[in-house]
Amino acid sequence: MTINRPILLAALLTSLLLPTLAFATSARIPAHPKFYPSPDPALKALPFSEAVRAGDLLFVSGEIGSQPGKMGLVPGGIAAEARQAIENVRGILQRHGATLADVVTCTVFLADMKEWPAFNNVYKEYFKPPFPARSATGATGLALGARVELQCTAYVPEGR
Repeated sequence: MTINRPILLAALLTSLLLPTLAFATSARIPAHPKFYPSPDPALKALPFSEAVRAGDLLFVSGEIGSQPGKMGLVPGGIAAEARQAIENVRGILQRHGATLADVVTCTVFLADMKEWPAFNNVYKEYFKPPFPARSATGATGLALGARVELQCTAYVPEGR
């Protein structure tokens, strides 16, 4: 019996790729993402959207501990800034039909990685198990001299 290697290889690749292609084409992919500028008058002139929706995902721009309507940080250091940053994220999520429980991933930027434990204490006040996936990095500088910036992605099925 002779095995035709090119035909065997094609059959093998087809059997492996078809399920993947079927899944990929069945996933709902939006024609165009929706961009949402910030309603905050203090942020309207800045070049970013507060959130972008792509299908069932809502991408929230990085939030620092600034008070809504002002271009200044809340006083009190890392803990106060972390609370305000999370509250800012919560406000954006609520405007778009979501809650902190819908967050699937967060990226944390810290001006000083030594403040990681203090940030974690505040984070655990707002996020409960099972926690979102998360990464963190130290930064040499954040907007307005912030101690922390938090960027999140939430799963928010359209029509909810």
